Amino acid sequence: MKTVFSELHALQQVDTEFYRGKWVDAFEIPRRAELVLDAVRRADLGPVIEPEHFDLAPVLAVHDPAFVRFLETIWDDWAKEVGEIPAYPNIWPPRRTRMIPTVRPGAELGRYAVDMSSPILKGTWQAARAAVDCALTGASLIEAGESAAFALCRPPGHHAGRDYFGGYCFLNNAAIAAQWFRDAGADRVAVLDVDYHHGNGTQDIFYDRGDVLTVSIHADPVQDYPYYIGFADETGAGEGLGANLNLPLPWGSDFVSWGSAMDQALSRIRAFAPDRLVVSLGVDAFEGDPISRFRLQGADFTEIGRRIGRLGLPTLFVLEGGYAVAAIGDNVVNVLQGFQAA
Repeated sequence: MKTVFSELHALQQVDTEFYRGKWVDAFEIPRRAELVLDAVRRADLGPVIEPEHFDLAPVLAVHDPAFVRFLETIWDDWAKEVGEIPAYPNIWPPRRTRMIPTVRPGAELGRYAVDMSSPILKGTWQAARAAVDCALTGASLIEAGESAAFALCRPPGHHAGRDYFGGYCFLNNAAIAAQWFRDAGADRVAVLDVDYHHGNGTQDIFYDRGDVLTVSIHADPVQDYPYYIGFADETGAGEGLGANLNLPLPWGSDFVSWGSAMDQALSRIRAFAPDRLVVSLGVDAFEGDPISRFRLQGADFTEIGRRIGRLGLPTLFVLEGGYAVAAIGDNVVNVLQGFQAA
């Protein structure tokens, strides 16, 4: 299995983040990707390659053009007005107000950001574009005949919606790859999100579509991020009715309950009979993760990969979350090795 990786991920780097009322050491750091890369190389999973460069067309196929222009230009506007410091919203639009463009960067950040986890930096756009290139290069490998590929993306993407960013995510790497598969000729594509947190951005992008099945196993949104979305009764709308499956689980869930939810997810994917599978590979369901409350063990990730492999589908793995940095590399590799051994 080839791994696609770009050094440009390190352009998105903050030292601290605002978490539960205080500034703490940042969880989403460049070392995450570097440790995964080290583990991939130690395990000798296959070649590590740099991504090809893709134009903006695949990004614009899933994200609102005004939102994309915002991400591309907001740093220059912010730095001109405020200086070269991390860019955070000054305000969020209150309910029942008009979401109209403004001329102030702090207000524009509030129109598009859903939280304070993801400041815009000088290199954010380049890092996010490189992550997209990793995902699309992985997808192109599969279109060229590879059975699987691993896009070692950072920043992650599954919390980025059609026209918003947050949860460390700016552009939705997995959704962009899924749409690219459709545009390349796949009749149906499934996205399986195994991150601890609900893939709200992916759901938002495909919610009214019947050609892309979105499935997410995650912490119950009444208890955990991203809140407000990811409930079991959200099954799609319009042509997408029935093409969204949410499997929320309570805090403390171990692999007995998580694995049962996964069986439901895989059953739905088999019934959908997709031509391609995209896996949003978060490993923050691990018991030692500092911002998660599930209790999966390292060996459980091998079983996750094995069950995905039994689907027998051309599969693109796209890295999402996982913040127990000492274990992130091993947990990711366990999934990939389990998949290969299926």
